[in-house]
Amino acid sequence: MGSAELGSVGSHFTVGRLASLACLIEATTPKPGNVHRGADFEDLTFPDFVVSAEILGHVNDRTDAMSVGETIREIVLRTKSVVRTNSNLGIALLIAVLAKCATPDGIDRWRVRHVLDSLDEMDSAAVYDAIRIANPGGLGTVDRFDIHGAAPLEILDAMRLACDRDLIARQYVCGFEDVFDHVTPLIVEGRRKAGSLSGGIVFAHLSLIARNGDSLIRRKCGQHASDHARFLADKAIQRLEQGRMEEYLRATGELDFWMRSDGHRRNPGTTADLIAAGLFVGLANRQIPPPYK
Repeated sequence: MGSAELGSVGSHFTVGRLASLACLIEATTPKPGNVHRGADFEDLTFPDFVVSAEILGHVNDRTDAMSVGETIREIVLRTKSVVRTNSNLGIALLIAVLAKCATPDGIDRWRVRHVLDSLDEMDSAAVYDAIRIANPGGLGTVDRFDIHGAAPLEILDAMRLACDRDLIARQYVCGFEDVFDHVTPLIVEGRRKAGSLSGGIVFAHLSLIARNGDSLIRRKCGQHASDHARFLADKAIQRLEQGRMEEYLRATGELDFWMRSDGHRRNPGTTADLIAAGLFVGLANRQIPPPYK
């Protein structure tokens, strides 16, 4: 759909502006373990995410003239020129597909499946280029379709091999099922429970970690660390479900402290990427109306 307007949030947004809005809301929210406006990392700051959101939106407003793979590579290239640490590869991989499917009526999951099935050899090569340029932490090596080798003819082949260990790869395989069926609904449910969009995003963030752990934590720190993140997040969610708000906030703080230890290597970056994608879908499909306070 490119730069056409979306009338999905009470005023007119282009596809790219809506993507930027989703990324900015995600980055602003004080989610455990992530950068937000009250917490930076030494090598990655909140302004870095603001700049990254602006770049991602600008590039996605040119989706009519670019393939999905080209869009992802262009986002990463432009971001790399101004942000020294990978800040939006995962979000680019997710939103480039979703933006390609956006219409004034929203984002239809069947169109998403069609776009994924249409990805070709050029898309695969561009995605591999983007991953190498971004150089995300903890990739390691694999026997087939290693990122340091030649790209497969179809990017979905590589995503199928990775889907059991990477939730972003899983979205390519399952047609973004997790985003449509879990992430966006959890944000909506959490907003209703917490009384604010920010509180709803934190609820969704915790719920996703309690269910899945986090792919980035698993890659960097191992399965045990991801499992411990699940344990702490589940502890917080249980306290909330029991109506024990003070204990919920205390458990959320415990998780946040643990994630920021060890040089913030336990940063749940994959979950944050999924939240951004869920926000984009929710905004485009009118499931998340204003106000956004």
